[in-house]
Amino acid sequence: MKDMQAQLEKLQRDAAECALIRDLATDPKKRELFAKLAEHLAVLASAVEQAIGESTAATSLLICRPSRKNVDASLTELL
Repeated sequence: MKDMQAQLEKLQRDAAECALIRDLATDPKKRELFAKLAEHLAVLASAVEQAIGESTAATSLLICRPSRKNVDASLTELL
């Protein structure tokens, strides 16, 4: 999970840098290129962020889910 978080942060930094270069570029072609790069990197960062969220949700479900053995023991105690 830490590696995904690190990649997310790198993608976000790279997108911000491309946006800055876009804003400072005087050549229209360079401006267009860095605008596309910034947008593409932002989309990738969003996808990684979503994957982290889904992974975190799945992990928390597994952690909170009682085992069959614990459920059987609880039922036995009730009976």
